Amino acid sequence: MTPAKALARSWPAALLFCLGLACASRTGAVTLHVAPSGDDTADGSRQHPLATLAGAQRHLRQSVPRQREPIDVIVHAGVYYLAEPLVFGPEDSGTALAPVTYRAAPGEEVVLSGGRRLQPDWRAWRDGIMVTDTPPDFATDQLFVNGVRLPLARYPNFDAQTAILNGYAADVLAPARTARWAAPIGGLVHALDENRWGGCHFVITGRNPDGSPVLEGGWQINRPLHMHALYRFVENILEELDAPGEWFHDRAAHRLYLAPPAGADLSRAVVESVRLRELVSFRGSEQRPVRFVALAGFTFRHAARTFMDTKEPLLRSDWTVYRGGAVFLTGAEDCAITSCRIDQVGGNAVFASGYNRRITVRECLIDSAGASGVLFVGLPSAVRNPLFGHDQRLPLAALDLAPGPKDNAYPMDCLVQDCVIRDTGRIEKQSAGVQIAMARRITVQHCSIYGLPRAGINIGDGTWGGHLIEGCDVFDTVLETGDHGSFNSWGRDRYWRAEGATPAQLRELARLDAMEPVIIRRNRWRCDRGWDIDLDDGASNYVIQENLLLHGGLKLREGFFREVTNNVIVNNTLHPHVWFAGSGDVFTHNIVMTRYRPALMKVTPWGATIDRNLFTSREADRIAFAAEGCDAHSVDGDARFVDPAGGDFRIRDDSRALAVGFRNFRMDHFGVRPPALRALARQPVIPPLRPVEEIDAPPVFRWLGAGLRNLQPGEFSAVGVAEDAAGVLLADVPPESGAARAGLRSGDLIRAVDDVPVKSPLDFGRTLMRRPADQPAPLRVRREQREIRVDLPPPFDFPEREREPRR
Repeated sequence: MTPAKALARSWPAALLFCLGLACASRTGAVTLHVAPSGDDTADGSRQHPLATLAGAQRHLRQSVPRQREPIDVIVHAGVYYLAEPLVFGPEDSGTALAPVTYRAAPGEEVVLSGGRRLQPDWRAWRDGIMVTDTPPDFATDQLFVNGVRLPLARYPNFDAQTAILNGYAADVLAPARTARWAAPIGGLVHALDENRWGGCHFVITGRNPDGSPVLEGGWQINRPLHMHALYRFVENILEELDAPGEWFHDRAAHRLYLAPPAGADLSRAVVESVRLRELVSFRGSEQRPVRFVALAGFTFRHAARTFMDTKEPLLRSDWTVYRGGAVFLTGAEDCAITSCRIDQVGGNAVFASGYNRRITVRECLIDSAGASGVLFVGLPSAVRNPLFGHDQRLPLAALDLAPGPKDNAYPMDCLVQDCVIRDTGRIEKQSAGVQIAMARRITVQHCSIYGLPRAGINIGDGTWGGHLIEGCDVFDTVLETGDHGSFNSWGRDRYWRAEGATPAQLRELARLDAMEPVIIRRNRWRCDRGWDIDLDDGASNYVIQENLLLHGGLKLREGFFREVTNNVIVNNTLHPHVWFAGSGDVFTHNIVMTRYRPALMKVTPWGATIDRNLFTSREADRIAFAAEGCDAHSVDGDARFVDPAGGDFRIRDDSRALAVGFRNFRMDHFGVRPPALRALARQPVIPPLRPVEEIDAPPVFRWLGAGLRNLQPGEFSAVGVAEDAAGVLLADVPPESGAARAGLRSGDLIRAVDDVPVKSPLDFGRTLMRRPADQPAPLRVRREQREIRVDLPPPFDFPEREREPRR
């Protein structure tokens, strides 16, 4: 074992020892001991330990008076295979002066497992594959050999070097392949959706008359989308068992097949399966909460995958969610998970659902979870006018105008601090390192979050704000998807797109749910396949200050009251998308390195104040949007960074940025702080400063009195399509134009004629001209992120290029 791996395996106990958190007892505390060699009928002393955590829990309930002195349950080294989840109820509670703590003994590795250790009797099957018989009641969705999760038999084979799905192929469901499968029922198809906004999953339930598999699923994305044509793979098919490390369990025949991993000696290997979804839970209520119970120093392993039950839609977000995790909390107050490792669980790691107050997740390593790392998600009962589908709308007259929540069924005043959350979303791609939805005042502080398929931190809605994101290091995100950011948020709250409301009315309504500002400060962000910070549909009431953005820039889509000050945006800029009139947005005292990148901006002026910024590029970039009321007092020039190659983007005393009000902030405090965790955490690659190439505006064609052109980078997101999507944009449609009379609007994206995709204005014109001249042409149009049909009446004009392209 390498030193790095040894540190990763032993770090929870080492960290506890270093911090003095795992002392054998506290003065005046009641202390119980648990050890694998113990007996649950013993007294729990060091000499006569109990055997299980459940046994210790029963002993405390029966024998120890509550709320008089602290209680420490010291758990000694070993793997504790849980036959059922360990559930803490209100009767297990402590108090502020007498908390109840279950902790690993100092210097000892304690594993809480939701699986079982197998005793296989391997024999050769064929092609180097081994087989063993299993008990009739045996079932598992994951297999571990020597602590490493192995891939189910799959096509294409697992490839750790391929970021997207660890391997994909377009012919996963091709007849030539599926015809080889003798018994495909129970097979699983995993894919990205067609826009690469997340993942969708299907189970094979039978065969159609033509022999193709019957698929059930796809509900993991909360949008009406299809499976991507290329990014997909199939698993749990015996005929696809053909690579080292792959396995398959035939439940009908009670046989487990395994192609031995490279270098593994199966005669001596530790082979473990999975049987529980949830390992530990805190289950109380608002009236009778679980209080002052803590878990410290444990390693959690072997929790089942849950992707087929990820189906509850959240508030008009792109997500559905499964309310569960390896550690689950509901109806809890002042409970904590500290210095733990949550290792390779199949679904969510920690889930705080509904009513929770002052929950702490501190100094934990969350590694390779199947779904999200830590989630704080309230119940829809707390939300006024909850809507769940992206396209759902309410008329203004139907809105409940009372501010804030209806009840208390949501997490509030919770903390995630000094955690490493890495390589999560191994199965579910619509996931995040930290997910917040229908919650209030959640703090995420000094976390290192990286290696994720989608966002590092996601705030799913504006209900009810007050969150603090501070000191975090978030990078290597959006590795498998697109149109997203290292930080992502939505604000599709009750005000968003209320029917019949004017922008001025929307502005007054925006803070009904987004009651308190979300503060994002002193973080470092890097996203190479999206935006570093992405405030998407409707996200309102944000304060973004003193952040270092290393690659993707900052996107602000329609919303209100965003204040962006004193940030450094490396090799990028502000991306304003589809702003409301009177948004109240402020962008000032920032350092940017190129002109802004607007998308479908139809308002003048932009926001309240876009001014007093430093542009490190040419003067033309600074004055590019003067007509929109921007940068009358901004300057351009060399930022005079202290050490950009080393990641120090503070400015020197002679920088022109000082003249516009920029002030230095610390560049050495991002991410986790405890030394044992900091030794494990990766750091982002610091990009070299480079001249940013300006993108020439595409030529504009006039057609039926409207302006027609290709999409520019960034506008794919604004209209809600994938980056490689076909289509031509109607950049301007005058009210009396022929295009307007045909039912088209500015901002429409024409995607197809007669379901034939069009890729450019000229391609669109040629496709029209091939149609019968006396029949309407059915256009497939993307409008406000919805697909509609517009029947274009004849005659059809051919687009003609303008002499001078318009910006």
